[in-house]
Amino acid sequence: MKTLPHVVIIGGGFAGLAAVQALAKAPVRVTLLDRRNHHLFQPLLHGVALAELSPAEVAYPIRSVLSKQANATVLLAEARAVDAENKKIALGDGSELSYDYLIVAAGACTKFLSDDWAKYSVGLKDLDDAVEIRRRVLLAFEEAERETEDLERREALLTFVVVGGGATGVEVAGSLAELSRYVLAHDFRNIDPESARIVLVHGGERILMEYPPEQSAIAQGYLEKLGVEVRTGTRVNELNAQGVKLGADAFLPSATIIACAGVRPTPVIDTLDAPKDKGGRVLVSADLSVPGHPEIFVVGDASSFLHQGGQPLPGLAPVAKQQGLSAAANIVASLYGRQRSNFHYKHRGSLITIGRSKAVANFGWLRLKGFTAWLAWLFIHVCFLIGFRNRFVVTFLWFWSYITRQRGSRLITGQRMNAGPLQKGSTQ
Repeated sequence: MKTLPHVVIIGGGFAGLAAVQALAKAPVRVTLLDRRNHHLFQPLLHGVALAELSPAEVAYPIRSVLSKQANATVLLAEARAVDAENKKIALGDGSELSYDYLIVAAGACTKFLSDDWAKYSVGLKDLDDAVEIRRRVLLAFEEAERETEDLERREALLTFVVVGGGATGVEVAGSLAELSRYVLAHDFRNIDPESARIVLVHGGERILMEYPPEQSAIAQGYLEKLGVEVRTGTRVNELNAQGVKLGADAFLPSATIIACAGVRPTPVIDTLDAPKDKGGRVLVSADLSVPGHPEIFVVGDASSFLHQGGQPLPGLAPVAKQQGLSAAANIVASLYGRQRSNFHYKHRGSLITIGRSKAVANFGWLRLKGFTAWLAWLFIHVCFLIGFRNRFVVTFLWFWSYITRQRGSRLITGQRMNAGPLQKGSTQ
């Protein structure tokens, strides 16, 4: 009996999961590798970080998603290296996995500019990051409540710096402002959470550069109404346990720094012998394959697709999902001896929320703002969640939060409390 071709997919994000499901009826064996056992809905990750949602509400077990797909196997494993010449993948436990076709959808991780960035700030790319941000933010308020002598220390504890004015940074800053201004407003006795200082630092001339200028201005106006200080044209030159250095010499004391400014492909991409751009992403061919290796496809945040307008496509969930589907379709085409199709991204719109009833949406032919955009954002994101339970729970929690301005996921978890994460002179 002839063995079916083996398709290995690295990563269970939007791209990887879409590719697996697209191959459900293909004459192949599919193995999905992921170092975590869940599919994460990243667009809602900021909700976990700022206590709007719990981790289980934005993630779903991969095995449950694929339990009825007979030709799919899920392995909880980390892909360490790709040996393209021998068509093998080295796994974290020392074993190897052979493939006939490979789809690399490993995603991206936070790009820290130096060891100090990695030590004194936290990014937002997975659930661990989100839980850590929530821990640091809530502990900062708790520590400030206890700090009755050193007022400068208290002020630093109540100063939060968000680096990066892209979609993630804007959503984090807006959600953090609402947390301090409304949710925690009456929970403390020695401090006034409404006095918390939230500073959004962005090196570009305006936030949300991917949106039209007028929508960037609207978003900035929403942030400023929430009390967020928006500093554009400003870079963080240094940071340490006491705070950040902005520009040439302005120092801003802060105990909590959230880095939303840059990403890089996951380390397995470094082992792939392929041309890469300056950000480390693979410069893929028009059909998403690796030049010289038509059996390998790189999709999502790890790929640099320059065949549509000459600029890399944005790192968005719709891009990843469409690329995953296209890579799977090209594998099927190869199996049947048909010509492959070049990938073409169909942009269906961008949305971003900036707190309660505040959002901007750009569908090209239609631009929305305020409550209307927020409803569109809510509907679209809920529809994309996997599993009925997730949709129901998230909808209910958002509705309850909207009516009461309460957040029920204000749990301090992660590192042990006695580890001293916010002791004087340290944010770790």
